[in-house]
Amino acid sequence: MMKKILALVFASLMILSLAACGSKPAAEPAPVEPAAPAESTAPAEDAAPSEEAPATDAAPATLNGDGITVGACIYKFDDTFMTGVRNNMTAQAESLGATIEIVDSQNKQPTQNEQVDTYITKGVNALAVNPVDLTAAGPIIDKASAAGIPIVLLNRQPSEEDMAKYDKTWYVGARAEESGTMSGQIILDYFKANAGADKNGDGVIQYVMLQGEPGHQDAVLRSEYCIKAIEDDGTFKTEALGQDTAMWDKVKATDLMKSFIASQGLDKIEAVFANNDDMALGAIEALKAEGYNTGDASKYIPVVGVDATAPALESMSKGELLGTVLNDAENQGIATVNVAVAAAQGLEITKDTVGYDVTDGKYIWVPYVKVTADNYQDFM
Repeated sequence: MMKKILALVFASLMILSLAACGSKPAAEPAPVEPAAPAESTAPAEDAAPSEEAPATDAAPATLNGDGITVGACIYKFDDTFMTGVRNNMTAQAESLGATIEIVDSQNKQPTQNEQVDTYITKGVNALAVNPVDLTAAGPIIDKASAAGIPIVLLNRQPSEEDMAKYDKTWYVGARAEESGTMSGQIILDYFKANAGADKNGDGVIQYVMLQGEPGHQDAVLRSEYCIKAIEDDGTFKTEALGQDTAMWDKVKATDLMKSFIASQGLDKIEAVFANNDDMALGAIEALKAEGYNTGDASKYIPVVGVDATAPALESMSKGELLGTVLNDAENQGIATVNVAVAAAQGLEITKDTVGYDVTDGKYIWVPYVKVTADNYQDFM
């Protein structure tokens, strides 16, 4: 009897063992990772919108710089703003796989002309030129046209006649009148918020202005529109106590501001306009030497610049510089390279191909941004 019982127990164990062995194949399909294909479809759906609306700070998918060389000339390397532009040009070219050569024209048009000739002889695929002298833009465009090389002019806007000379010419920059208007608004807002800013209470803002290169459209339009913004508002009138060129240069601006102080007196100067940040910072150096703009509220004259360079933002953090206007070096650099590479590829220059709005098939305008005490930290 005992043998029969043991035989039954043994048989039952064998059946259970076989059932357990047979259950493994059924259990394995559950975690099987064929679910992966379903997951992989999600990124494809998410990616679709970016193809329809390319971001303005990224390279469109169509751009590939392999085998493309861009020859670039910058009017001078020691310009703070243009240093930001060329650094972004270099970074963008690298991201596209393109080669870019950038040379310093040392603020000499004959030097830049020779550099353009050298690039053409070397057989670059596209040119990017920040002209030293705007009147030289036409001859440079003629050289590019004769060689059949696309050319992008940047930051210094050529005349419409020069731009129309050659169908492979584009311009990347910003509308100078915008920056002038914003500069005026920054000063106007300060005077509205601070009754003591109008020192003599005459309802007139007595100012001095440090201007850029004579005849340069940025200098002309910034100077005009900053005052126009105040006059158009109607709250205050304006009176120029002095205005002259400091050629975009900080040291020259310091000297010029010292001469304004000597001739007009700090008690009469109520505001300082500068066509760029380097000159604004030069003016502040002259004011600081007189004990102004160092933290004493009773010894403060509002100074406004343009570009939103790192030194300017640092000055704002110390309460020295009232405000500035962002001249977007990053997007100007990126857009310049995108257009040059796309043109070298023979692509039509549109927002789809370069990531930026294109006006009249020729112009890429990068907007300015007002920078004040409320938002300057966003740009540091």
